[in-house]
Amino acid sequence: MPEGEADPPWPFVFFPASERSAQCKRLVEITAFSDPPAWVADAVIYQIFPDRFRRSGRVPQQRHLALQPWGTDPREQGFQGGDLYGVIEALEQLQAMGITCLYLTPIFSSAANHRYHAYDYFQVDPLLGGNEALDALIAAVHERGMRLVLDGVFNHCGRGFWAFHHLAENGEASPYRDWFHVYRWPVQPYPSEGEDCGYECWWSVPDLPKFNHANPAVRDHLLSAGRHWLERGIDGWRLDVPAEVPADFWVSFRQVVREVNPEAWIVGEIWGDARAWLGGEHFDGVMNYRLGWSSLCWVAGDQLRQGYRNPEYPLNPLSTDALIEIWGTTAGWYRPQVNRAQMNLLDSHDVPRALHSLNGDVAALKLALLLLFLQPGAPCIYYGTEAGLAGGPEAEQSSGPEPACREAFPWDEPWVADLRPFLAELAALRQRYPDLRAGATQWTSHGSDGLIGTATSHQIWINRSHDQALPACFNGSNAKVLWTCGAPPSSSGGLAAQSAVLLLRGEALDET
Repeated sequence: MPEGEADPPWPFVFFPASERSAQCKRLVEITAFSDPPAWVADAVIYQIFPDRFRRSGRVPQQRHLALQPWGTDPREQGFQGGDLYGVIEALEQLQAMGITCLYLTPIFSSAANHRYHAYDYFQVDPLLGGNEALDALIAAVHERGMRLVLDGVFNHCGRGFWAFHHLAENGEASPYRDWFHVYRWPVQPYPSEGEDCGYECWWSVPDLPKFNHANPAVRDHLLSAGRHWLERGIDGWRLDVPAEVPADFWVSFRQVVREVNPEAWIVGEIWGDARAWLGGEHFDGVMNYRLGWSSLCWVAGDQLRQGYRNPEYPLNPLSTDALIEIWGTTAGWYRPQVNRAQMNLLDSHDVPRALHSLNGDVAALKLALLLLFLQPGAPCIYYGTEAGLAGGPEAEQSSGPEPACREAFPWDEPWVADLRPFLAELAALRQRYPDLRAGATQWTSHGSDGLIGTATSHQIWINRSHDQALPACFNGSNAKVLWTCGAPPSSSGGLAAQSAVLLLRGEALDET
């Protein structure tokens, strides 16, 4: 490259003239190193907590084991036996609902049902079906044109992790003593009440010793795990508590990921302002909780359940103008490419279910889901939302994480609501009218309960009120009703309570 010229926005490679045309076309299709993969903007994600999703009966390792009955209270910390073959069995139903990508919470060998306590990063938990079951799931997902994202927990491991076990058995004589941050010998992996464990651990929980990422052997091991499962065929990583890991590790991690698969998605669990992580060196997007809690707080109004108290997931009623300000601030932090690569979610395994926060109001949940699907980025549906699951803390004051939101999917039980057709409608709207999720929608308030989103060719009106119609007129010559949620709009009564209407407007209407 001539001296003084700026670096090109793609890998700079010279090809013979005979190959240049084909190679240039191929390069155009490759995601630049600092940009997120384009497919995320069109994705609809479904988050699965594997132990509680579906038990197939096909896992030999589960035979003769004392698994909990399906549907046991999730606050009892046992194993109910969901497995990866069960996920395969549900793919047809999920795809019919508009799902294009699965995100699984951790699946590697662990002594905890949530599996954030890994003891082997290269082995899928035998209770889930082992590596063979994951291979089968990858093949089944890709056969349907869908994608699969795994959860990477690279800040800490479980007490049973082989290197930590070696250290616990051998003390200072263990060659793995520098894999962790030990400040007192002997370590006490199972300390008595009031006793110090002697090593750094996540949130001071002895179950979760923190890795020493300054140790090259630790970095190599974790980077090898990241590489291994990408080479096995997964399509991305969701990264647990990444802000607690040195930032330079994630620079190396991104290099590994892009080397294996330039189209793989890297999404970090950052709950708030993630500008430090989304400049192109670390992650493609984050779990966009700000969009989720603000949407719930707006649709619920004064009916919001507020017992869960978490400063990064504040549940407080919002005015329409406050909602718009939060959305605008959040989107303004990032490049348009990053906004299109966010994981947008109302709830997850770490917070109360959306329907719990909404006090069981299914109509309000529908409006919150609509808001989720109208944003740039990929909407993420927590498993069981379609069935009306509503787990959350029973105490008046709680800060989580909340095992009550990790209940078993009610395959053989009556559902509170069947939202599968509604979710399929929302997914279809995103595909049919892409300007709704392009990031250019202008949001304005209409009275105290109305929200209006104006895009290039369409307009969406939403009324959150539980008992009052929103004054509006939709029968003019400059608008055409394309879709409604709740009661259809009236020419005289406006938009009914807890309803929404999508309009084709202006020049786009003239073209029809």
